[in-house]
Amino acid sequence: MRLRPAGGSALLIECRDAEHVEAWRADLWRRREAGELRVADIVPGARTVLLDGVDASAASYLSRLPEPAPGGGIEGPLVEIPATFDGPDLADVASRWNVEVSEVVARLTSASLVVAFCGFAPGFAYLRGLSADWSVPRLPSPRARVPAGSIGLAGPYAGIYPTSSPGGWRLVGHTDQELFDVRREPPALLTPGTRVRLVAS
Repeated sequence: MRLRPAGGSALLIECRDAEHVEAWRADLWRRREAGELRVADIVPGARTVLLDGVDASAASYLSRLPEPAPGGGIEGPLVEIPATFDGPDLADVASRWNVEVSEVVARLTSASLVVAFCGFAPGFAYLRGLSADWSVPRLPSPRARVPAGSIGLAGPYAGIYPTSSPGGWRLVGHTDQELFDVRREPPALLTPGTRVRLVAS
């Protein structure tokens, strides 16, 4: 673990990989809940964990912590997302995986997904848990408009567009589930650590 300052009251933990990020996120969240660590926000990324709103003693405290073991995280709540698999790139993904379209649906609905981190747009969750050999590249040129609720794949991640926006992920389906609502607390339905299951509708 490499720890460095990231602003006046923020620290950044640099991690090896996604599992390392999740281990640190869960461990630090548990320590905050127990009152051992005073921090306003714990924000995981692809290879980092940002601690925002820490005091002057935080760096010394963190440097003394043992490295958390992968897989020892807190199991988050399960959110089931009703999904219709009718995306414009579904056949392309099936071809890249060398399977029938029905097998793509079967794989995605049986996958144990978890929110690794959020970004790109409010409420956009990067979901890990896909097999490494299911990775697909982004589109060579992003679409000018991806409809809200579109379910896409890119690299090792699955994701669901919470709002209409440009995007280069390969679209395999859509959902009518509302993923981001400013009137809700928290506004994002999918937050780091949340387990996600796609349910064919």
